[in-house]
Amino acid sequence: MDTLEQFVEKFKNAVDFQDDVDLTGDTNLKALAEWDSLAALGVIIMFDMEYDKAITGKDLVECQLVSDVYKLIG
Repeated sequence: MDTLEQFVEKFKNAVDFQDDVDLTGDTNLKALAEWDSLAALGVIIMFDMEYDKAITGKDLVECQLVSDVYKLIG
């Protein structure tokens, strides 16, 4: 399984940030300007491709921090 740092890099790629952002596990998703439905879709696809795990938009709505999303790997 990926470390949190490895996951954060994959998360950055999945969200496709326009500017370089400093993300950590403690970053609040709602504080990210790019965090919207398209970003969530990118994360859902990343989970399917990278971790062979299906997550839903509802799973992501329940997450507040990047580390919460990481915990969905299981």
